[in-house]
Amino acid sequence: MMLGAVTYNICKDWDLEALITKLEEARFEAVELRTTHKHGVEPSLDAAARRAVAQRFARSKVRLLSYGSTCEFHSPDPAIRAKNVAEAKTFIDLAHDTGAWGVKVRPNGFAPGLTKEQTLQNIAGCLKELGEYGQGKGVETWVEVHGRETAEPPHMAALMKLTNHPQVGLCWNSNPQDVVNGSVKPYFELLRPWIKNVHINELVSGYPYRELFALLRASKYERYTLCEAQESKEPERFLRWYRALWMELNRNPTA
Repeated sequence: MMLGAVTYNICKDWDLEALITKLEEARFEAVELRTTHKHGVEPSLDAAARRAVAQRFARSKVRLLSYGSTCEFHSPDPAIRAKNVAEAKTFIDLAHDTGAWGVKVRPNGFAPGLTKEQTLQNIAGCLKELGEYGQGKGVETWVEVHGRETAEPPHMAALMKLTNHPQVGLCWNSNPQDVVNGSVKPYFELLRPWIKNVHINELVSGYPYRELFALLRASKYERYTLCEAQESKEPERFLRWYRALWMELNRNPTA
């Protein structure tokens, strides 16, 4: 299990060169580039610019892990869903061209006028299409556990069962809804079959991170946990502090 960062929010104002340099200095191992941030790596890049991005990361100690899109598929309007699918495909193309592993998408709530089951079926249909598209390009689709009500783990488990595609999984998002009687274990075990990425936030927030990290280790999770923290007036110092705290919380006392 390795530590990376999401550019939302702490790294959002760094261009690509500064981002890579500062993450290397803080000993972070990967990054998810959230769309619209100053890094400027977007689907609008031409082929030469995409090659340059891939080459820059190849020379660095930081892995270009994923793209944080804002594509969402819960709308009751088929045209809006289709537009979001088309946009998500452009991020999958970008990931393929730059060597990224996955593209993050999300639900953002249940659609008005539809049952929850209908909304989940609509989202699943879009995710299956993205799974098929990404499979041919070696790019996974990671569905963030996100949105009012949709962030509740039983709904996400139902969504993954409806989607049922090996190229589509979940991004655990360290939400308050994960915690039952002070523990994340019940909902972690519910969602573990589909977890392909993990977002973590404020490590001193009261969320049971030591338990989460122990569960990830025990389940043989060998991917990344990505810092998605609030802005800091001293971002470089914050990242160094964050890594030190992550190391402590991730320490295996039996090792």
